[in-house]
Amino acid sequence: MSTDGVLTTQGNFTSLCPNGSQWVWKGLGECAQDARDMASIYLGLLSILCFMVSSLPQYYSSCKTGNMDSALSIWFLLLWLGGDSCNLVGSFLADQLPLQTYTAIYYVLADLVMLAMYTYYKISNRVAERRRVLNVVGLVCILGFTASLTPLSGEGIQQEMISSGFRSRSLLSTSDASSIQAFTPKEIIGFSIGSISSVLYLCSRLPQMYTNFKRKSTEGVSYFLFALVILGNTMYGLSVLLKNPDQGQGENSYLVHHLPWLIGSLGTLSLDLIVSFNMAAVAGPLGLSLIPCTCYIVGNAELAE
Repeated sequence: MSTDGVLTTQGNFTSLCPNGSQWVWKGLGECAQDARDMASIYLGLLSILCFMVSSLPQYYSSCKTGNMDSALSIWFLLLWLGGDSCNLVGSFLADQLPLQTYTAIYYVLADLVMLAMYTYYKISNRVAERRRVLNVVGLVCILGFTASLTPLSGEGIQQEMISSGFRSRSLLSTSDASSIQAFTPKEIIGFSIGSISSVLYLCSRLPQMYTNFKRKSTEGVSYFLFALVILGNTMYGLSVLLKNPDQGQGENSYLVHHLPWLIGSLGTLSLDLIVSFNMAAVAGPLGLSLIPCTCYIVGNAELAE
């Protein structure tokens, strides 16, 4: 990543981001100097909102039905948490956009709440299962919580940005647009972890599809969870794509440096759509007939009420 316009104790908004938005600079630590940058910021904030809201319908559905432990696949939750944890660590090490790091922190915390609820219903329903599954859940929760604190350690995210150099963005790049900027050792580690994250995201949907097919029911699974995740991932990916490259960095180099996070967001859209239609097929013809009208799938249990 380019370190042009390094933010030091002598640096200030006027010298480092002369045409930028002050609230973006002060609130998010980014330099947004044109409409493209601002569109990226707004889409990023909207994606965070979608992800925050997406978990709430599942929490409600779980409390209402009390069968979260059978409705959701434990491997779906574990792979999701593993992907989010790698996403967080990779974003931090690879110097991704601040909004990407903030989003990743929320991912991990929301996953931990989901796993905590799963464990609660697993115990309260007294479902016989091997103890090793709950041990794995506990271990992954600890690892996920530790990962969520990683960017907050030391001097925090903002200080990390200061020490590594503020990456002011510009539409006009001084380097050859076709050249790929070299990775630093730290970025290589972050890129590798981010790549693992994208693989885990792609694999996480398969266990839930199998669980839906095996149960022949989608009761206890919120369709709004997947609908809002699809919307959030779309805006997240567009937010990254719209952001201007670093000064001295070409468009191609920028895309390569962000490739794992683009795959992890936009690449999972097709799988999320497959899961949605899989859930619709399990819900039956009546559930399918409501898709064009509501854009969301309503389960048989809700229709019966």
